[in-house]
Amino acid sequence: MATALITHSDCELHEISPGHPECPQRIGAVLDQLKKEDVYDYLQHFEAPVAEHDAPLLVHPDSYVQQIVQSSPSTGSVQLDADTAMNPHSLQAALRGVGAGMLATDKVIAGEVDNAFCLVRPPGHHAETAQAMGFCFFGNIAIAARHAVVNKGLERVAIVDFDVHHGNGTEDLVDGDKSILFCSSFQHPFYPGGYRPSVAGQRVNVPLAAGIGSDAFRDAINKEWLPALNSFKPQMLFISAGFDAHADDPLASLDLADNDFSWITEQLMTVADKHSDGRIVSMLEGGYSLPALGRSATAHIRALMRLS
Repeated sequence: MATALITHSDCELHEISPGHPECPQRIGAVLDQLKKEDVYDYLQHFEAPVAEHDAPLLVHPDSYVQQIVQSSPSTGSVQLDADTAMNPHSLQAALRGVGAGMLATDKVIAGEVDNAFCLVRPPGHHAETAQAMGFCFFGNIAIAARHAVVNKGLERVAIVDFDVHHGNGTEDLVDGDKSILFCSSFQHPFYPGGYRPSVAGQRVNVPLAAGIGSDAFRDAINKEWLPALNSFKPQMLFISAGFDAHADDPLASLDLADNDFSWITEQLMTVADKHSDGRIVSMLEGGYSLPALGRSATAHIRALMRLS
């Protein structure tokens, strides 16, 4: 068995604006590092399919999906909020992000691969029920998790989000769904602002102060996330894998190192091995220093592959 890597060149065509940190080069930074570390060829490779327009309806209302579809420009750029814009390729890229998560879920549940990493952009964890924001259009990870429950018959799944920014969109999309536990760690106070209080069996929010570093981060995960996950006993884990908590990232300041992403992945794999038959789907969220993103994402993927 193996780890799947799911991506598509269309994800490199979406661009918010020239020089924007959520840039097309993020995909190549990860692929280049995987090749540099001689990992790329040992992955199972799949192209991210274009999801049907009804796939986002697993978490978004039809009116919102139609709004995104109708906003897609044939030329130029359309601004959806202060920091989220579409070019002529954005809708296709966003639908491939949705499709990647659903394909990964199908392959992991079918036992065709042990786990999967979806190297896609635009990211998704800031997209709320009816609002594009924070570079995000559709809630990729929430859609994949709901797909596992609604279409694949799982009763309990967990979404964990270690991006430096709170996954407000995922929180909004799964709020009240007792089949999904959502765990998020994030720098606070920071974008996007507030967060909902933790609720046993539903939500575990772990706000972290700027500059805390590795030891405090690991301590918080050990104390807050892992007991909740082991109590919930998820049948599958979904990871919003943001790497912008790295010390080199220009947009944040939690000061984590490459090996923190290996460490947290290993902790989550232990949970998955215990409760979920090892089933994990991970999707790229943030990470804006290209060298740090490449190294951190590769550390995460190596851990998924059980490589030292």
